[in-house]
Amino acid sequence: MSQQTVLFDKHKQYGGKIVDFAGWLMPINYGSQIEEHHQVRNDAGMFDVSHMTVVDLNGDRVIPFLQYLLANDVARLKQSGKALYSCMLNEQGGVIDDLIIYYMSDQWVRMVVNAGTRDKDLAWIEKQSKAFDVTVTERAETAMIAVQGPNAREKALSVLPLDVSQAAAELKRFEGCDSGEWFVGRTGYTGEDGFEIILPESEAVALWDALAEAGVKPSGLGARDTLRLEAGMNLYGTDMDETTSPLISGLGWTIAWQPADRDFIGRKPIEKEKAKGVEQKIVGLVLTDKGVLRGHQKVIVEGIGEGEITSGTFSPSLKKAIALARVPAAIGDTCQVEIRGKLLNAKVVKPVFFREGKSCLD
Repeated sequence: MSQQTVLFDKHKQYGGKIVDFAGWLMPINYGSQIEEHHQVRNDAGMFDVSHMTVVDLNGDRVIPFLQYLLANDVARLKQSGKALYSCMLNEQGGVIDDLIIYYMSDQWVRMVVNAGTRDKDLAWIEKQSKAFDVTVTERAETAMIAVQGPNAREKALSVLPLDVSQAAAELKRFEGCDSGEWFVGRTGYTGEDGFEIILPESEAVALWDALAEAGVKPSGLGARDTLRLEAGMNLYGTDMDETTSPLISGLGWTIAWQPADRDFIGRKPIEKEKAKGVEQKIVGLVLTDKGVLRGHQKVIVEGIGEGEITSGTFSPSLKKAIALARVPAAIGDTCQVEIRGKLLNAKVVKPVFFREGKSCLD
């Protein structure tokens, strides 16, 4: 049976079209996905992301534990509130999940993982934590609202409780602050500035209404997907999963190879893969012929081989069809995509298309 967030009634009140997403009844849009997309790019929009899983890790050995659990190195973080993006790998080097952690102290780190991977993530983390005597606490009593866009911070700060607003106003990119029951991260999944606000469920409805009153428009999962794809951000289960390593998923930059003696889970298989030479990689595609790029369409690289689109859409900001695709590493500047039996031409670009109001295409 599908679950509902504490904001479910608000989604219906605001005209949300409800769909099942990862076992949750969530709004795909509130009337126009395109308008919501542009609202975030040009002003401020808000997303209910209360289906995401917030986990607190506590203990004297929480940092050594996370150095073992994650491909990125938490020990780099020295400032309280600093955030880090990382993959959590299995023993074969496949991606169990991608996640954000906030380093609060040497005894406390907050983690936010994906909704669709909650059960397996928590089971894996619990299993690995036992050897380190780390306490794993899911914060199921919280809600989470993402406020994104060039005017998002200003509008959010105007309605947050005073103590929360004062602390959040000082945040730099990829930092978070704890104000008792409220937690604010200057993070997001849209390629725009903004906040992700974790707060008690009992206060989420009032914040949603206050943000709407301040001119922050409700936005659904549809716009969130086109925004993240324009920004070149991976979607778990689509652009990577347990069968793919970060090296062939455009996530090699999230692996901390130093110190060389840090033995994180999955290190040995991906070290071998790297030494052998990676045969595939994630690239960006821009369709130069008329059509729309979608996931699982075949990519043909003449004289080299084939690949596959992992995520594709029509970009509202660029007014072009764009995609992320896993292709042969030797790909050049062009390729073809098979769409309905026809081969259409595409340009190969860096896998970031549009961020913070600007095109990233050459």
